[in-house]
Amino acid sequence: MTWIVISYILLVGYIFLIDFYYRHWRAASRNKLKADASPKKISLVIAARNEASKISQSLDSAVAQHYPSGSFDIVVVDDHSTDETSAIVKRYQQQGVRLIEMNTVGGDGAAPLSFKKKALSAGVAAATGEWILTTDADCVAGPDWLKAIAAAQPADLVFIAAPVRMKPGKSFLSIFQSIDFAILQGITAASINAKFHPMCNGANMAYQKKVFEEVGGYAGDQLVSGDDMLLLHKIAKQYPDRIGYLFSADAIVDTQPEPDWRSFFSQRLRWASKTGRYNDSRLSVIWLGVYALNFFIALVFVYACFRPFYFQYFILLLLLKTGIEWKFVKRVLRFYQLSHLMKWFFPAQLLHIFYIVITGILSRFAGYQWKGRKIT
Repeated sequence: MTWIVISYILLVGYIFLIDFYYRHWRAASRNKLKADASPKKISLVIAARNEASKISQSLDSAVAQHYPSGSFDIVVVDDHSTDETSAIVKRYQQQGVRLIEMNTVGGDGAAPLSFKKKALSAGVAAATGEWILTTDADCVAGPDWLKAIAAAQPADLVFIAAPVRMKPGKSFLSIFQSIDFAILQGITAASINAKFHPMCNGANMAYQKKVFEEVGGYAGDQLVSGDDMLLLHKIAKQYPDRIGYLFSADAIVDTQPEPDWRSFFSQRLRWASKTGRYNDSRLSVIWLGVYALNFFIALVFVYACFRPFYFQYFILLLLLKTGIEWKFVKRVLRFYQLSHLMKWFFPAQLLHIFYIVITGILSRFAGYQWKGRKIT
């Protein structure tokens, strides 16, 4: 059957891709960024919208950093929150946290598409540091986070991607998200080490403020998502050899999984919506290849529902895909202290295949909800 043959052909290519990521993940773990003898001043910029239930934990971890208070500042930009986010942030002003409220800066918060990017741009403009460090309002970092970032600022780098961990709960959905997110983080480290289709996550990344201004920041970018990847690609186009990955457990920041299926798919649709906007053709080719593999495996499953004989081929494809990824995923989860989740890796494969296919299709024409805003 043609679908099965295509799936096996794609699996052969997938072996080489995962082996590539595995080798460069290991190389990244050995290639530590050298410490700068005179770390520059850092500004932590957080864009927040309706984060009243989470932002206190984030700010508690930010103000508790083991780092000289005069060498960093914290800027929180409230992106037209409709809850108590601003009131909570104001409680931290005596601890050096500065608040910018976008509803006093200009704009109604409903017209532009690039909501978060406008908030981040305002935060960067107000920042006093030579380096900008960004995270999300629901993220929590360890006390040596800023020290790790500061120690990874050799003069030849202009952008640093750092690790993010999604802490799982007890539900299968949260466990699945944690595994899936860790794999993306593993690919991020590998791709940057290989200087091939660089990736990052806005929950933990740093860049020189002057370089942000030099590339025009988010100017001309009206997409809601992509405040991290699209900015990275702008910078990487101009400075392809000056992007680094900080492989340090001290630099990990923790974020929470989405609480329910609706929120999960909305988040993944938002992520998928930016895939067609990348200027890096290599990333687009890889994404299309991985999508095609999952699509044809899913197709075999659907066909087997009508002809049960073909379930054996589907199971074999599933086992082969899991086997190809196993060694890479095991090492990544070990770094993030999530090794106990490996027992869930095979059960998560079935959900992963179908969620990739579904979100890939829906992202082309379906809207989604984000922070109380409906995006179409």
